[in-house]
Amino acid sequence: MRRHDKRNNPRKAHVRHILVPDKPSARRIIEEISEAKNPLKTFKKLAKKYSTCPSGAKKGDLGEFTEGQMAIDFEQAVWQTDIGQTPSKFVKTQFGYHIIWVHAKTE
Repeated sequence: MRRHDKRNNPRKAHVRHILVPDKPSARRIIEEISEAKNPLKTFKKLAKKYSTCPSGAKKGDLGEFTEGQMAIDFEQAVWQTDIGQTPSKFVKTQFGYHIIWVHAKTE
């Protein structure tokens, strides 16, 4: 984790994620989401079912966070992901493998 960003206007994002312990699980979940008729609904269902993060109980919703609050690799993936984009890849951090859904960003 990094220290909070002290700039006047730090970036913020509202994100959901699914945290799993291994690559095969992450790949299987991404495949299931990409094949779904309603990807966001499927993402929420799979987050509740498979995520090892406590946010899984909230369908993966991490809420809004300010730049500097999350693991660096996770944040970089968030800033590179388009809003509402169906996940096509995962990001690895010290916590495991994250599949990310970005709801909103302020730059």
